[in-house]
Amino acid sequence: MLFAGIDVGSLSAKVILLDESRKVVGEAITLTGASSIKAAERSYAEALAQAGARREDVAVVVSTGYGRDRIPFAHKRVTEISCHAKGASALFPETRTVIDIGGQDSKVIRVDGNGRVQSFQMNDKCAAGTGRFLEVMARALEVELSEMGPLSRQSRNRMTVSSVCTVFAESEVVSLIASGAQREDIIRGIHAAIADRTRSLAGRVGIEPEVTMTGGVAKNAGVVAELSERLGLRLNLPEEPQTAGALGAALFACEQGMNK
Repeated sequence: MLFAGIDVGSLSAKVILLDESRKVVGEAITLTGASSIKAAERSYAEALAQAGARREDVAVVVSTGYGRDRIPFAHKRVTEISCHAKGASALFPETRTVIDIGGQDSKVIRVDGNGRVQSFQMNDKCAAGTGRFLEVMARALEVELSEMGPLSRQSRNRMTVSSVCTVFAESEVVSLIASGAQREDIIRGIHAAIADRTRSLAGRVGIEPEVTMTGGVAKNAGVVAELSERLGLRLNLPEEPQTAGALGAALFACEQGMNK
């Protein structure tokens, strides 16, 4: 008997499959593209193939993320806040604060020792400080998104990017390029702006160690370094931070299936 968690976000669809011992037996990440349903189907099929399983082997499917209501084969839907809290706590049991920066929003979540949400703050009103923000900045700088972290670590003179609006920040970056500023210094300034915005969000919740970072932006070493410096804490980083929400959803599925 297997249990599935499907996290459909703005940029990608993630799937985790667990067996009855809560061991991960299949996982997949697929870019969302124009259809979140098709992306979820592709990820689900890939995870099932990894596990050598069929759909009928899956007892419970829990969906989460922005597209959770669009997954027709889900048995239950759970918010991404609860799923990231549960997933992060499963990966790092001493987690008390979760910072999740995804494609189009960022969240800071306080959790108890069982991974249950105690309080949270969320920025979902604009793209500033999210993965989408980084994508726009990468295009302006003509670098690959994956290059931004390593490049920022080479900076010796961080530039200031003061705008919190993505459109204005892009104009600010273009002006810095025109002024002859070094690319790596601009990128570090961009990462610092994200860290400042996240720290402000965290201040409204209250940071309690240990802090675990989830979401795709956790793969960016530059953002992690700037945020760690501002919080004065080392951040726990999952091996694959993008699937933490899907893991939480799969754990909810497992609980429901085992309690039947």
